[in-house]
Amino acid sequence: MTSNLSNFDLVIAGVGGQGAVKVSDIIGKAAVSEGMDVRAAETHGMAQRGGSVVNYVRVGCDLGSLIPCGSAQGMLALEPVEAMRYISDVAKDGIVVMNTSPIYPVTVTSGQCTYPDPQEIVASLEKDYRVVAFDAVALARQAGNMKTLNVVMLGAISSYLPIPEETLVECIRNMVPPKTIETNLSAFRLGRETTRQ
Repeated sequence: MTSNLSNFDLVIAGVGGQGAVKVSDIIGKAAVSEGMDVRAAETHGMAQRGGSVVNYVRVGCDLGSLIPCGSAQGMLALEPVEAMRYISDVAKDGIVVMNTSPIYPVTVTSGQCTYPDPQEIVASLEKDYRVVAFDAVALARQAGNMKTLNVVMLGAISSYLPIPEETLVECIRNMVPPKTIETNLSAFRLGRETTRQ
């Protein structure tokens, strides 16, 4: 299932604290290790307070870092509503790898708003995109640490990236704290299995 493209535009959407920036860094470093051009842009907003975060990673691209609207080949959505927020950046029939476990904003927990059903979000996206949706929080727990959710998701999208699995694994080894290497590698493998089926 690995992409045979030499380039890949990826939107990484989530909320602050989910590790979107770390995933972007790992992909960028892995692409550079393979001799590919990489451009990246990060928008943090209120990231430190659980606000929306979006990163754009352009692998094999020597143009600007922002992806033209509606042209990204893929999206890595760490949170369901964030997938909907940035879906217009993805080309029709693009791949959307989405965590179905929501993070409820204060407006929902305080009763001011309701959160949409994640399965309804998936059904809506499936009309125009190829969607791989699963509970990445459960897989992160299975790996041994909920903080590895981002690496679970990296494993899932890795099947579509034009970067060898071994290169991504080596970058994970080099870019996570030493005590967490095995847990993160387990998380990556569990995520990758979701897209091998």
